[in-house]
Amino acid sequence: MSQLLSTSIEYLKGVGPKRAEILAAELGIRTYGGLLHHFPFRYEDRTKFYKVSEVNADLPYVQLVGELVHLEEIGAKFKKRLVAKLRDETGTIELVWFKGVSYFAKNLKVGDKYVVFAKPNEFNRKINLVHPEMETLVEFKNSVQSKLQAVYASTEKLSKFNLSSKSISRLLKTLLPQLKYKLNENLPATMIADYQLLDRESALFNIHFPTSVELLKRSIARIKFEELFLIQLELLKLKLVKLEKSRGFVFGNIGDKFNGFYTEKLPFELTGAQKRVLKEIRIDLKRGKQMNRLLQGDVGSGKTIVALMSILIGLDNGFQAALMAPTEILATQHYEGLKELLKGMDVEVELLTGSVRAKKRRETHEKLEDGSLHILIGTHALIEDKVKFKNLGIAVIDEQHRFGVAQRAKLYKKNSVLPHVLIMTATPIPRTLAMTLYGDLDVSVIDELPPGRKAIQTLHWYENKRLRLFGFMEGEIAKGRQIYIVYPLIEESEKLDYATLEEGYQHIFKRFPAPKYKVSIVHGKMKADVKQFEMDRFVNGETDIMVSTTVIEVGVNVPNASVMIIESAERFGLSQLHQLRGRVGRGAEQSYCVLMTGNKLSSDGRLRMKTMTGTNDGFQIAEVDLKLRGPGDLRGTQQSGTPINLKLANLATDGELIEKARGAAIQLLKKDPNLEQQENRELLMYLREKNRGKVNWSSIS
Repeated sequence: MSQLLSTSIEYLKGVGPKRAEILAAELGIRTYGGLLHHFPFRYEDRTKFYKVSEVNADLPYVQLVGELVHLEEIGAKFKKRLVAKLRDETGTIELVWFKGVSYFAKNLKVGDKYVVFAKPNEFNRKINLVHPEMETLVEFKNSVQSKLQAVYASTEKLSKFNLSSKSISRLLKTLLPQLKYKLNENLPATMIADYQLLDRESALFNIHFPTSVELLKRSIARIKFEELFLIQLELLKLKLVKLEKSRGFVFGNIGDKFNGFYTEKLPFELTGAQKRVLKEIRIDLKRGKQMNRLLQGDVGSGKTIVALMSILIGLDNGFQAALMAPTEILATQHYEGLKELLKGMDVEVELLTGSVRAKKRRETHEKLEDGSLHILIGTHALIEDKVKFKNLGIAVIDEQHRFGVAQRAKLYKKNSVLPHVLIMTATPIPRTLAMTLYGDLDVSVIDELPPGRKAIQTLHWYENKRLRLFGFMEGEIAKGRQIYIVYPLIEESEKLDYATLEEGYQHIFKRFPAPKYKVSIVHGKMKADVKQFEMDRFVNGETDIMVSTTVIEVGVNVPNASVMIIESAERFGLSQLHQLRGRVGRGAEQSYCVLMTGNKLSSDGRLRMKTMTGTNDGFQIAEVDLKLRGPGDLRGTQQSGTPINLKLANLATDGELIEKARGAAIQLLKKDPNLEQQENRELLMYLREKNRGKVNWSSIS
């Protein structure tokens, strides 16, 4: 069967070499299987016939049947068009073609009856049909008609080769009879029965030529389930293989460093969520398998304390630790924070970034190799070949999606035995996405904020409240507080009419003049030392207002900063708005986030503002963000090797189906982890074929 599906599309009747080339270039269709899995993006209802008298410009599409009573070519060369008239018992309507004039003039015949399908158009107060689909009534009656006609993605280049949606449908009509009774089932019979799924062949045939709305729904549900089940099966199998094969250091000892920090240095009582997550990590660290855990938690939820206590367990067992952050600002913040927390303890901590001078760098390398350096914090500098640990036992990676897969792997491979890995993210990941993108990892969630933290008040103000904003800022500065103002752009753009950083800085500088007020500016185009100087001024309380781009999205911790103003907030995505808001609310005082927008907002923009003012729950915000943006934008966070290849299923909207598919995969692997049982043989063969050269399923038998 696989041989037939892998046949080059060139050999399908009606394709040939040139059309095969354009199908591959434009749609990625290279084989019979590729065409079979090129699914429609919508369907048109061909059950209803309109009368000419019923047609109006507000209707999306209409289907008519009538006699062609007039056909005429008008104009010359590039301005040539074909005009025809179709008549039924209620009246006459004009049909117009601007393309393919010669073809239609040659093939349409006055006096014949046609079935016509098109979108109504109004021109000079008259209704006409532009570029209608035409089929003689005889052809229509003789062809096998689906009540719902599939519409396929096409492009301008495809149209030039007469590969419109209708042409693709014709190619599928040619292909499907050749596949009848030859598409093997790839899911076990018990699973199909348990989840009341349509068989594979029926689903694939009916998705192209559905005979009823109900059957179409069942076909789509079957294909979506299959896509999600196969992803979950591979992710869970990957997780099982990791557990079976990955050796890990045994951190069996909870000693003086951990206990000393917990009893004497811990600045606050751990929340219930922090205790729960720490327990999960401790279980991982002592079982002799490499830990691969994703730690999710909102901004300010206390992930860093949990990471530090995990590191101290490693130190108590004689190992070193690494903490890698994506920016110098964040790495420096981690370094200064951990140094302060560990003050007075026998723990050596160093920072390694691109800005560290050569002499200091050499000293750090030496201490790392002789084992006297316990914790190394840094950026990409940690993965340089010259950085050698004596015995790296645990690696913590912050905001890991900002690192490439190869970069992370370099850090993991500093030892012959892989270190335990704890991945932290303050970007809340919806459960459905986490199950798919991170399905091969164990996931921990800190879903409580430390006691005493006040919820940030979020306000949405339009431009007409600018004077009120300035008064509010003056009041907060008078209380001794500091303010962030974030802009989306650095320089003016001809295409985008949004406030820019430079204009904003000049405006704020004039409105809050020196010496009464002090204003600093930070953006990504600054040199690192200048940026750090400006940042330090704000951190040390030497400036009242920081005007910035999103470089402060991650990595700035100023408890005295109580106001975050986001200009042109409609320009930001929800997750970014939430990250920016998290820069305030770090002290005991009430904090505010003000979202400034223009008066005209899109429906999505209004929903984003409503969501931000309605909740501080990062996971709730992430769910809305996923639905707004869809999963496409989020796939940059996906792990290496994660088999995401969805044609129909949608991570944003098919949460319930993802849960079902994952449950089915878990049950299957519990009963038959190597797919050895007879009822799973077809699934095993399918996976081997599907993943040839990828995941090594051939070792399972």
